[in-house]
Amino acid sequence: QKLNKVRRRGMIFGIGIPVLVISLFGVAQLAGSDSSTSNDSIDAAITTLPASTVPAETIKGKTPCPKTDGTERRVGTFEQAPPTCIDTAKSYTATFDTSEGEVVVALDTKRTPQTVNNFVVLSRYRYYDGTPVFRTDPSIDIIQAGGPNNTSGPGYTIKDEGGKFTYKEGDLVMARSSGPDSGGAQFFFATGPKVSLLDDQGTYVTFGKVTKGLDVVKSIIGLHQADDSGLGGAPSRDVIINSITISES
Repeated sequence: QKLNKVRRRGMIFGIGIPVLVISLFGVAQLAGSDSSTSNDSIDAAITTLPASTVPAETIKGKTPCPKTDGTERRVGTFEQAPPTCIDTAKSYTATFDTSEGEVVVALDTKRTPQTVNNFVVLSRYRYYDGTPVFRTDPSIDIIQAGGPNNTSGPGYTIKDEGGKFTYKEGDLVMARSSGPDSGGAQFFFATGPKVSLLDDQGTYVTFGKVTKGLDVVKSIIGLHQADDSGLGGAPSRDVIINSITISES
């Protein structure tokens, strides 16, 4: 009965183009709108502005692999999906510095190497810097982020990988529409057992697991305030991802 209630409510997203997507869990990420300031030079020294006011560049043409030392300028729009920039023989960890605390995630390069690669590239281009957690939904125990809002995208989509998934507390999962190969940058954290309501679909690609800071993601969904957006709701105060740092070993 609870699952049917979620189905009936549906989720509506329009990412980059006018599109209406209604599904059980429309954590959509389609092609993003090109609203960033265009600038081909991305190698200048990093700005010292607060993350929320850092301007975003556009990369035209092929996307080069980003520097690994944190000195890239922030990029908000890409004309093409990135090439493979990670070494799948290595282990990768993402540390989320948020306004509510730190969350550490072990990324799964074994099952989902290209999804991890995409996330690592976006993180190293500081795509996520200063962006909010814009959705909380206790009916399926998720918090969603990965852009300025639910209609944002990086300018491209990536292919699904890894096969059918089941979902558990602590998972880091790519958002997508009901259509295949429609992920791009948005993601969600599974904060509790009701995320298993998504198991019958199994199409959202799980690419990481929280190893530290599960209490932080739980505290964020604890800020849930219902609204009429069709997305469940949002935090009752601004929750900001200040930065995501990638380490490899």
